[in-house]
Amino acid sequence: MKKLEGVGLGLRREMLSELGDKLPKDVDFWEVAPENWIPLGGKYQKTLSKFTKVNQFVAHGLSLSIGSPDPLDVNFVKEVKTFLDEHNILYYSDHLSYCSGKGHMYDLMPIPFTEEAIHQVSERVKMVQDIIERPLVLENVSYYAAPGQELTELEFTQGVLNESGCLLLLDVNNVYVNSINHKYDAVEFLKGMPTNRIVYGHIAGHYNEAEDLIVDTHGADVIEPVWKLLEAAYEIHGAFPTLLERDFNIPPIADLLTEVERIRNIQRNFVSEAKRSA
Repeated sequence: MKKLEGVGLGLRREMLSELGDKLPKDVDFWEVAPENWIPLGGKYQKTLSKFTKVNQFVAHGLSLSIGSPDPLDVNFVKEVKTFLDEHNILYYSDHLSYCSGKGHMYDLMPIPFTEEAIHQVSERVKMVQDIIERPLVLENVSYYAAPGQELTELEFTQGVLNESGCLLLLDVNNVYVNSINHKYDAVEFLKGMPTNRIVYGHIAGHYNEAEDLIVDTHGADVIEPVWKLLEAAYEIHGAFPTLLERDFNIPPIADLLTEVERIRNIQRNFVSEAKRSA
């Protein structure tokens, strides 16, 4: 499996009728949520298998619940491992959050920013990695409350990365959303992320609930301040592979490819500037 490069796009089942039998070559890699495909058979599995044989895919999960107080769902992780093997997928990521506690919550809940939580999450990361036989990639998440907070989001994220040894999916939109909602410097947060742990990044749209409250929806176009923050992220970490997320209000593929191309142009401009400065 070759290293990720370039620009990615999240593949949603709603796109299949428009995509047909082939995926656009404008996209370098694709992302799927295992939970949305594991239960399916028939034409869906045949279509996905056809795509994964000739295109590079990553898996971005929804249900790992890495910070849950409940025991790790080992059977689920084993199902994910089988899915990754069947489709030759190296990178499996999920959210630095939890979504279960005496039952499934159907939402991504914030892990308390504490030293105890760092230790608990890190132990669970190691358990997951032993099962999937791959590095686990964790995404920095948007959050709207911080119960039991003892550390900053930056300190907590750094702590998990350092103690667990996991890799990072750097979601630039989540950094922007949190910087508005919790009033911190987004660029300083980006500077605190370890460059050598970044596998790829996410960029997406969101919803402005109020001047000081943004909801991370993945249901709109990327806004200009987030594009600028992506440029800042490249200045800090280099032009890492970056994927466009769109989970609902999905427009025609041509519109999504326009945003994909904008990511690529930002990457190209950064590389050109870096060469001129060398």
